[in-house]
Amino acid sequence: MNYENQSSAFTQPRTVIDLSLQARATFITRVYTHLLGAMVGFALIEIAIFQAGLAGPMTEAMLGTSWLLVLGAFMILGNVASGVAHRATSKSTQYMALVGFVLLEAVIFVPLLSMANSYSEIKGGGSVIANAGFVSLAGFAGLSAIGIFSRKDFSFLRTFVMWGSILALIAIVMGVIFGFNLGLWFSVAMVGLAGATILWKTQQVLQNYPEDRYVGASLELFAAVAMLFWYVLRIFMSRD
Repeated sequence: MNYENQSSAFTQPRTVIDLSLQARATFITRVYTHLLGAMVGFALIEIAIFQAGLAGPMTEAMLGTSWLLVLGAFMILGNVASGVAHRATSKSTQYMALVGFVLLEAVIFVPLLSMANSYSEIKGGGSVIANAGFVSLAGFAGLSAIGIFSRKDFSFLRTFVMWGSILALIAIVMGVIFGFNLGLWFSVAMVGLAGATILWKTQQVLQNYPEDRYVGASLELFAAVAMLFWYVLRIFMSRD
């Protein structure tokens, strides 16, 4: 008996791509169930913050530094979450990372949502948050379907996503240093980057993740959804 091979089988779980069709369907269901739970949790945290009257003080405190620094923190947290999601092996670590990341994202979103509420009150015609949320969810659903069912290999997007993220961080740092504003076209470019990230990460989850890391996989997708929603909302708020 080859004990070395047997030990390797126990220490290296098979990736989802190597599983049966039914097992892959189960994994995908678990990933998107946890992703839905993360979205609902995020919404409930935001509702609690606003109803408790904490949104105003939190917005003043965060915008008292630099709005561009908040954008930078948002991107950095997304990259950290991606790393944690990819490396975490235990379920408890994955759940802790997911809950912690949802909490942090909820805090970072407070100033943007506060401004979006004010924008809706001034402009009228419905909630800009609801409209941006609908567009973001529709876009994510479409891109996810392409990533899951398309036979096209989107691994080439990895380079685009990595370089795009680096260039975006450089733009944010330069904005902080020289005091210029990142306007509408930056948000449009970031929506494109978020879309590419969703396509790439959806296939990455299916091809590279072991079957026991569905919680970490949902965290990685949540980071991409949050990024998409962030910049779609900024585009909606940039309208005259």
